[in-house]
Amino acid sequence: MNLLKAKEWDWKVSGVLLGLIFIITVAVVKPIGVSTQFVILDGIFWKSINKELIVKDDTAKKGYSSTNPYFNKGGGKYAKNISEPLNYSFVFVVAMIFGGFLAYKLQEKKEDKDERVIPKVWSESLGNSHMKRYIYSFIGGFLVLFGARLAGGCSSGHMMSGMMQTSISGYLFAFSTFIVAIPVAIVLFRKGE
Repeated sequence: MNLLKAKEWDWKVSGVLLGLIFIITVAVVKPIGVSTQFVILDGIFWKSINKELIVKDDTAKKGYSSTNPYFNKGGGKYAKNISEPLNYSFVFVVAMIFGGFLAYKLQEKKEDKDERVIPKVWSESLGNSHMKRYIYSFIGGFLVLFGARLAGGCSSGHMMSGMMQTSISGYLFAFSTFIVAIPVAIVLFRKGE
């Protein structure tokens, strides 16, 4: 079986590859986490409107400061990343988007195109409306990102990188995620009677 061209990638192979990528990344660069980069992206947009948002500041630890206290965290770390976004973390997030697209393109297309947009488990419980699927996906994604920033991290930072480093917060986050996700999935995807 050609690993790159498959109907669906085997979850065991994908899991091992993901684990290896995490180990190499943590060992060579730093732990993976992506939700902070949405804050950085917001700051980039905000800075394009308000030029005084981020300024060079020799007294700040990272050389930059902001009129927004949140961007001054870590001695101006976020302020620096907003001013100089071509760094490892931001490029990593952009690469994830292209990596997902590449993975999609490498898989063989199923005969039924609707199955790729609306999986059978979804259509059996919630119908075939594309708009409903997009709205639910957007709301779910928004809630996950909002919760991630509220918790000061994200699923990749807390759960995957955190658990790999035996962080208590990583284990608590994973436990909490599954305690909520399993009942929600059971209620959302129960078959119609």
